[in-house]
Amino acid sequence: MSLRFYDTSARQVRDFTPLREGRASLYLCGATVQAPPHIGHIRSGVNFDILRRWLEYRGYRVVLCRNVTDIDDKIINVAADEGVEWWEVAERNQRAFTSAYDILGCLPPTVEPRATGHVPEMIELMRRLIDRGHAYPADDGSGDVYFDVRSYSGYGALSNQRIEQMRGACDTDDDRGKRDPRDFALWKGARPGEPSWETPWGRGRPGWHLECSAMSTKYLGGSFDVHGGGLDLVFPHHENEVAQSKAAGDGFAQYWMHNGLLHMSGEKMSKSLGNSLLIPYMIRKVRPVELRYFLAQAHYRSVIDYSDEALYEAAAAYQRIEGFLTRASEVAGTIERPSEVPDAFAEALDDDLGVSPALAVVHNAVREGNTAIAEGAKERISELGGRVRAMMDVLGLDPLSETWGSGGDSGLRDVVDALVAVALEQRQAARQRKDYAAADAIRDQLLTAGVAVEDTPRGPRWELRRG
Repeated sequence: MSLRFYDTSARQVRDFTPLREGRASLYLCGATVQAPPHIGHIRSGVNFDILRRWLEYRGYRVVLCRNVTDIDDKIINVAADEGVEWWEVAERNQRAFTSAYDILGCLPPTVEPRATGHVPEMIELMRRLIDRGHAYPADDGSGDVYFDVRSYSGYGALSNQRIEQMRGACDTDDDRGKRDPRDFALWKGARPGEPSWETPWGRGRPGWHLECSAMSTKYLGGSFDVHGGGLDLVFPHHENEVAQSKAAGDGFAQYWMHNGLLHMSGEKMSKSLGNSLLIPYMIRKVRPVELRYFLAQAHYRSVIDYSDEALYEAAAAYQRIEGFLTRASEVAGTIERPSEVPDAFAEALDDDLGVSPALAVVHNAVREGNTAIAEGAKERISELGGRVRAMMDVLGLDPLSETWGSGGDSGLRDVVDALVAVALEQRQAARQRKDYAAADAIRDQLLTAGVAVEDTPRGPRWELRRG
């Protein structure tokens, strides 16, 4: 099977044919940094991290550009409410996003541009659009610059809408100087107390949509392979990106890939609803690697309905894989990863990044491996353990990798290991003196603290249990 992805613009699954053989260029709409990230934001990062890893496994040299929107109405409003500078809000929350991506094992992007660092590129893009008759400065002297949506015949194609049925853009307070309420702001004229930059049309600051077109084409070229982001960005953000970029003469993205949203109690998870589950809070419920598994296990285009029960079920599923590999290592020694994954696993990921059926292949191998452990078949254990490691590595989830070898709690594991060892020595001493009640009490106290002890022919082994 060839590598195939669902293309939002075509509304069908298409074979992936990159613009340059052996290379794949990806642009991912990153964070608008008015607040720290919840798991809905980071789902996009995890999904496209898996896409990037799979493309690299398939032999592509991947360039991933993930932007940071560090100037926006929401950032300015948060700063005003807190009585601080807008850049303080942006910097603080960008660090929180970077930390969250790192905690969940996302590879760093090839480049991570900030909007405020690309004003010259935005001015040049506006100039091209004005010269081509697709944009206009407001005639009221406000400094606003708008895109004329009726000048671009393809407007609405990405989101499958007709322009006559669209509402106004509602991206300025009073639609000042607009020829049509649906025209969207490329540039917003300066207002008192707000940051601004000089342009030929007056001081102001960039509109959201303009930023991404300028940054993506600067680093990936006028035409590139894949543009990604959350499904909620299809309209207006991505629709407007398409319009302004193609109207300016760029080929822009050849494929549009959108991940599904994350819901809680039937509602989209968002900052404004107040139902956000922030990353530092979530990793107190489960380990970072288990949270990554939870976000990765569903098909990237599907909706995830969050509940604690669903989170803990995902954690338990990951622990079954981890437990098998731990036991396999104890029986067969070091488990080496082969260079290739099983065909069934590869076919699943080739078919629109089917992580769910790919994980089914993983769990089948784990069941076979557990049977091999029960039979003491060391060669088979090594073979199946390596197979599982190879598959999980592609997903960024290998329990025995350097990233997750300590369950994502680097450093802490050694401390816990030493403390648990003391408790297990006391338990063993109690058993030797036939004080089984004391031995059981120690085991139960460890379990209450989240440490599960299993007695094996090679002695007791333990693992952390959360949730």
